[in-house]
Amino acid sequence: MKLNINGKPVDVAADPDMPLLWALRDVLGLTGTKFGCGAGFCGACTVQLDGQPVRGCQTPVSAVGTAQITTIEGLSASAWGRKLQDAWVALDVPQCGYCQAGQLLAAEALLRTTPKPSDADIDAAMSGNLCRCATYTRIRAAIKQAAAA
Repeated sequence: MKLNINGKPVDVAADPDMPLLWALRDVLGLTGTKFGCGAGFCGACTVQLDGQPVRGCQTPVSAVGTAQITTIEGLSASAWGRKLQDAWVALDVPQCGYCQAGQLLAAEALLRTTPKPSDADIDAAMSGNLCRCATYTRIRAAIKQAAAA
C-alpha cells in the first residue's frame, strides 16, 4: 500500500486490517504515536487524516486510502503546530508526556478550524484526549497562548 504520511508518499507492507497505529509504529518506526487503551477512548493514538483527528488504534490501514496522514513527527510543518509546540514548552505542559502527541494533534486541528477558541471550544475539541497526569489547565492555557501568538 502507498500512504501519504507527513507530506511524503510511503510504501507500507502491512495487512489491510492492521490498525494505522501499528503500521506507523511497528512497520514505519514512527513511534511518537502512542498506544493507550486500544479502544479509541484515551486519544494517545490520535493522528490526523486530512486534518481531522482520528484514533489510530481504531482506523485500519485500508480505510486511509489517499488521505494525508499527519503524525506528531510531522506536526511542526504546520504553523499552528509550531505555535502549539512552543506554547507546550513555554508552559511546561507535559508531566509524563505519554498523551501529548495526541493532545497536540487534536489541538492543532482545533486551531485550524477555530483560531480563537473559547474554553467551551477547547473542552469540546479535547474531550476525547485523556491525560492521566491531569494537566488539563496547562493544556488549555497552551492552546490559548498558541491562538494568541
